[in-house]
Amino acid sequence: MKKRKTKITRNYLMHPAGSVLIETGNTKVICTATVEKGIPSFLRDAEPKQGWLTAEYSMLPGAPDSRFRREHKGIKGRTAEIQRLIGRSLRAVVDLTKFPGYQITIDCDVIQADGGTRTASITGACVALHDAFSKMKESSQLKKNPFKEWVAAISVGIVNGKPVVDLCYEEDSNADVDMNVVMTESGKFIEIQGTAEAEPFDDKELAIMLKEAKIGIMELIKYQKKVIKDN
Repeated sequence: MKKRKTKITRNYLMHPAGSVLIETGNTKVICTATVEKGIPSFLRDAEPKQGWLTAEYSMLPGAPDSRFRREHKGIKGRTAEIQRLIGRSLRAVVDLTKFPGYQITIDCDVIQADGGTRTASITGACVALHDAFSKMKESSQLKKNPFKEWVAAISVGIVNGKPVVDLCYEEDSNADVDMNVVMTESGKFIEIQGTAEAEPFDDKELAIMLKEAKIGIMELIKYQKKVIKDN
């Protein structure tokens, strides 16, 4: 099994503290990390003092194969689910107490969709967040970098009875089982979300999918670190 080619371009936009374009196969997502002074009201009396990280996700109407209607009347269930997943995944690898009084908003905007948009968003957003923290430290907004470890995500599934990693849209549409896995550099799971779309799967197939997901995620994390080192 072989995952699709991934390319991350850093500093893709001028203004955000961190921004990347991540390309996974034909899927393309712009991920930004914006730093603002101020925190949500529910954290103002928190001890110890801390910052906050939240995420938003959207899709350009022309990104998928048929036009995606803009969500003028509030976000829909799928969008809300993905936003929460991105936020949870990134909060798991940062120390919120290391940037007290600041909110970081991660925005993931899909400009071309061919499967794996949520997993690409997490992988790309992690690099954007790393860059944002680096800039905050350079400008003396931070004493210590809050970044604890890398995180990445990938999809796995069973298509025509065979395990597949990093599914494109066609594979996803025909999958017997579809699963998204989020994992840290230290090999710990943040999310395992799997569904039998057609045929139920057993524990042996689950073990194979998780093994392949881990291999793919570790390759992605190795690439994330290379992108930072090379630039």
